Amino acid sequence: MPMKRTLRYFLIIAVLGVSVHKTAVAQQINPNPYRDSIVQLFGVVMTADSLRGVPSASVIVEGKGRGTITSQDGVFSIAVLKGDRITFSSIGFKDKTIVIPVDLKENQYSVIQLMVSDTTYLPATILKPRPTREQFERDFVNNTVPDDLLETARKNTDEAQRRILVNSLPADGREAVNFQLRQQANKAYYSGQVPPMNIFNPAAWADFIKAWKRGDFKRKK
Repeated sequence: MPMKRTLRYFLIIAVLGVSVHKTAVAQQINPNPYRDSIVQLFGVVMTADSLRGVPSASVIVEGKGRGTITSQDGVFSIAVLKGDRITFSSIGFKDKTIVIPVDLKENQYSVIQLMVSDTTYLPATILKPRPTREQFERDFVNNTVPDDLLETARKNTDEAQRRILVNSLPADGREAVNFQLRQQANKAYYSGQVPPMNIFNPAAWADFIKAWKRGDFKRKK
């Protein structure tokens, strides 16, 4: 008799183990039983107080790494699955989360999401002006600046350093376009005639002499 009871308990435990294993495997294969139920979620995101559309509000599907943003009028449309959690967020408003019904019979779901303003109170800041202009100038001149910041400012304003940066750094898009436009304007200005040569330009000679005195033409080691 004890042997039969032991065998019966063993069979019950074995059946339960197989059932639990099948359930676990099924959940791993299909963690969302509604993954094949695609729903077109669309609607409008509006403010709760004035019923105005919220532009560029984020509509995120939690845990899926995808979403969309609303248009200028607060309208949006996105494909989701039954059972998905949708989070609406926008700067200045409290986040709102909804769940797509799992028993939805149609493949479309529309919402009008109202966003409540999120008020943030900052600590008070009191601004007091200096009593006189002379006191301001005195405090400004006597203000202590750390040596590292002062040295950085001195390097940034050094003339030789700025010339090296100008000659070494490539031109950005705006500088390249301006240079091209200046060349085209210069070509159109002297169209039909010989352009002047800089060898007879006194301003060009003055720039050359200044550059020669600075040592711009010295051979760099």
